[in-house]
Amino acid sequence: MPAHAETIVPPKLRPGDTVRVVAPSRSRTLIMENDNTRWMDERFAAMGLTLTFGEHVDEDDQFRSSSIEHRVADLHAAFADPTVAGIITVIGGFNSNELLPHLDFDLIAANPKVFCGYSDITALQNAILARTGLVTYSGPHWSSWGMRDHFEPTGDWFRAAVTADAPIAVEPSRAWTDDAWYADQDDRTPVPNEGWWSLRPGQASGRIVGGNLCTLNLLQGTANMPSLDGALLFLEDDFESDAAHVARNLTSLLQQPDADGVTGLVVGRFQSSSAVTREALDEIVARQPALRGKPVLAGVDFGHTSPLLTFPVGGTAELAVGPNDAATLTITRH
Repeated sequence: MPAHAETIVPPKLRPGDTVRVVAPSRSRTLIMENDNTRWMDERFAAMGLTLTFGEHVDEDDQFRSSSIEHRVADLHAAFADPTVAGIITVIGGFNSNELLPHLDFDLIAANPKVFCGYSDITALQNAILARTGLVTYSGPHWSSWGMRDHFEPTGDWFRAAVTADAPIAVEPSRAWTDDAWYADQDDRTPVPNEGWWSLRPGQASGRIVGGNLCTLNLLQGTANMPSLDGALLFLEDDFESDAAHVARNLTSLLQQPDADGVTGLVVGRFQSSSAVTREALDEIVARQPALRGKPVLAGVDFGHTSPLLTFPVGGTAELAVGPNDAATLTITRH
């Protein structure tokens, strides 16, 4: 981030607050092809939060999105509206980086508020960090809350991150899912969690940078790329990235000029169809000079499986990785 941009932690959400749902990537129309709003509405109401929606969330073009102008307008309106305490994205996609040249970062910095989403939203989150110092939250989309069963601890982790200040001691989930739950809420089989993978021992702390790996890499060479110096990386990728793609994308990231300043790496769980094994990931890590002598932990509950950890992009965390897959991960500032 610019030297003058100090870290800004937004005010926490409280019962009675209003949260604006925006679609900086794909349209709400896509989500409504499988209407799971009953569970979304019930869960936000239980938190005492009122949902409102951006003016253009239902526009739907050939990319299942809307115009750059309208997506920017909805995002600016959400930050500028003093009645809106938090912002959550409809879903991810492929094109949120189109908004970056058009964003009013001064407006965003002047109106700090919770901003949550993941996957393609990584581009916006890390650009906001780089340009303003504002902490945002990699966590569930609005659509994520429509999962009827096996949703927790996703909601618990979200509340811990955006409604409270206490440090968050992250623990592995008991089970996880990787399925098209939004289309079929009944035919689901949770997988027992084997726990985290301790790939490299050591201790580290630092400012969290990351989210979706291939999306973060879209920012390279621009003013929207946050500094990696002092960064504790949190990285994940989806089913489209097999081991070879993960390797080349991680290599690209860790060849950035300030990558030697990375303090450690936390890797989210890969989807089953990516076929990224522990052995493959261990070899990928071994080939990275910037990670030598630094702790690496994998199989953590974030990415494109469920449950989904909410972590602060621009916040801080501490990582300790020991032998026999013993590890601790604590989010210290969020």
